[in-house]
Amino acid sequence: MTSKELSYLGIGIGIGTAAAMLFAPRSGEETQQLLKDKANDAKRRAEDLRDSAAQALDRGKEKVRHQAQNLSAAVQAGKQAYRESVQTTPE
Repeated sequence: MTSKELSYLGIGIGIGTAAAMLFAPRSGEETQQLLKDKANDAKRRAEDLRDSAAQALDRGKEKVRHQAQNLSAAVQAGKQAYRESVQTTPE
């Protein structure tokens, strides 16, 4: 499943849950409180997911930065080796 499909699935589950709560045999106040609790839970889960995604993004950025440093060091070492070989090669 793609992330777009998962998003649609989550939205569908949320709508289905809300509809079920509205038609459940509870008083209006109980249903409202239940919906508020579910909304707060969903908000908390979304915040946790956002934080996890931000952490994963930060780790990815750090890995890319580290690889860029390694590549830069390798290029510099290659340039230095070339310069040294050109200087020591008799013509």
